[in-house]
Amino acid sequence: MTIENVSENRSHGGTQGVYKHASAETGTDMTFSVFVPPHAEGAKLPVVWYLSGLTCTHANVMDKGEYRRMAAELGLIVVCPDTSPRGAHVPDEKDNWQFGSGAGFYVDASEAPYDTNYRMYSYVVEELPRIVSANFPADMNRQSIFGHSMGGHGALTIALRNPKRFRSCSAFAPIVHPSDADWSARAFERYLGPNQADWRTHDACSLIEDGYRFSEFLVDQGKADSFLEDGLKPWLLEEACRKAGIPLKLRMQPGYDHSYFFISTFMDDHLRWHAQRLGMLEGDVT
Repeated sequence: MTIENVSENRSHGGTQGVYKHASAETGTDMTFSVFVPPHAEGAKLPVVWYLSGLTCTHANVMDKGEYRRMAAELGLIVVCPDTSPRGAHVPDEKDNWQFGSGAGFYVDASEAPYDTNYRMYSYVVEELPRIVSANFPADMNRQSIFGHSMGGHGALTIALRNPKRFRSCSAFAPIVHPSDADWSARAFERYLGPNQADWRTHDACSLIEDGYRFSEFLVDQGKADSFLEDGLKPWLLEEACRKAGIPLKLRMQPGYDHSYFFISTFMDDHLRWHAQRLGMLEGDVT
């Protein structure tokens, strides 16, 4: 589980690092970032996973998400994986931002030629946690997960499929029903095949319909988001959660779009939400 130190910088008393390793799941080198807050020697800290959206890498939220001050205050490790495998040998479409590089959708592809490299579900759920556990002061018994857009989709589906691992789950403008959204359905068909029954384990609304459960969700959605009506459709998650009896706090934020201006505005709220459920902060915080 050797990792290469790409960079480390002091921030808010902690360390913001970027690391690289050879991934067995994707068959490529993978880059990820980890913020470790200030802590006592020997302490083990809870881990919050942040999954990024289409076209992003680990760097977008690291540069624009404004999470370090609050993570340092709360004592949270924040891990930010990449969004897809990358490399000259990885099948891709250079001119299609909704597929291939930067668009792994956190699925394990079953269709050739994508099944060799596009194994982002297993990478995020299995391989990268082992690396984080081995190399950082992480308490793997206290984990939470959140993300944005495609990453919000990933966070919701991963939490629903692994409810005993994660204490909490939240999302910014998630793709809640990717089987029904053009920008994800076309990628799903190519990664997972034409049978939509095979897509259901990577679709939050379908998972809930099929009996998967999670303790509660927090979702922030900008009302001025240009993708709201055609791609995101948070009311579908709201209806699925209502029918299943899953508590959902859906906050429609007037004037906010899909950008990191939106994400950074409500980042502190989400980190406090997770910290409270990870035992690092008392009382309800939203």
